[in-house]
Amino acid sequence: MSMSSVRLRRTLGALGLAAALALAGCGTSGGAGKAPGAETPGGPAKENPFRVGMVTDTGGVNDNSFNQSAWEGLSRLKNDTGAEVRYLESKDEADYIPNLNQFVQSGFDLTWGIGYMMAEPVKAVAQEHPEAHLALIDGEVDGVPNVVSVRFNEQEGAFLVGVVAGKMTRTNKVGFVGGMEFPVIKRFEAGFQAGVKAANPNAEVLITYTGAFNKPDEGKAAAASLYDQGADIVFHAAGQTGDGVFSEAKERRKRGEAVWVIGVDRDQRDLGPEVTLTSMLKRVDVAVYTVSKQAMEGTFTPGVTVLGLKEDGVGLPADNPHLPPEVLRDVEAFKAKILNGEITVPKE
Repeated sequence: MSMSSVRLRRTLGALGLAAALALAGCGTSGGAGKAPGAETPGGPAKENPFRVGMVTDTGGVNDNSFNQSAWEGLSRLKNDTGAEVRYLESKDEADYIPNLNQFVQSGFDLTWGIGYMMAEPVKAVAQEHPEAHLALIDGEVDGVPNVVSVRFNEQEGAFLVGVVAGKMTRTNKVGFVGGMEFPVIKRFEAGFQAGVKAANPNAEVLITYTGAFNKPDEGKAAAASLYDQGADIVFHAAGQTGDGVFSEAKERRKRGEAVWVIGVDRDQRDLGPEVTLTSMLKRVDVAVYTVSKQAMEGTFTPGVTVLGLKEDGVGLPADNPHLPPEVLRDVEAFKAKILNGEITVPKE
């Protein structure tokens, strides 16, 4: 195949994924609830079904964040097509390669690695098994002909929730709780800070990192510190660790404190509708569903796809009951400026 043909296939694949994101909904809420490797509920299995495996990072499949969103995408694939979908949870980083290999060596048609830390393991397994198809969320494996990578412009969605925080704060202090300090999470932080400052130059953004995506107690402690310093709105990008941010906010709300949380990756109102100001959607579920369905239909297209506001890959939920109309208008105005190039959102 010529290089021009390869480039054309990559372009068509990226356009197809972007179009699917623009047309599809934001996915469903709820947990996976199955033992590692368990088959998702769904319709009757077909003979020799297409098989998709998913390896979580250390946050686990029920992280209420991007691992869960990815599994929801595969669960929908099962229900829609009869594909067989399974997952394995990684308790620590040493599990990544063995878990990926378990699916690949079992002959699964597509194997997903979920999370930035999975990039090198996915690359290693793909190079060792050139006959296998692998896909990656949040990392980038380029130049390997059997890997699809999907990244997001998290900073653009984070900018918009930063606008919300800057407009809604009553203390002129807002907070950010990150998991581990690596590029994906730094994009959340940078975009959020820029959005807050664009909407409210007088607001202060307090930043803290927990160093983990699977420790709700540390998320709770981090949120407590930020609220104690005067922040009345906290945005988290910390996976399951962020559950603790919601716990702290709910406890304080019961004591009469007017504090809020901004959720991440999926609409997180189910973690506390009374304290969830809004959420920054990152449409991992739709990306996983679309790439998997493309592979199922024989159009697996290796390369890197980046999804942002233009592709409807990030944004806010359609329903934001706690946001007044004027704030929603401000969000739309800033979104338009990002889309027309008037604002370039920083990545770090």
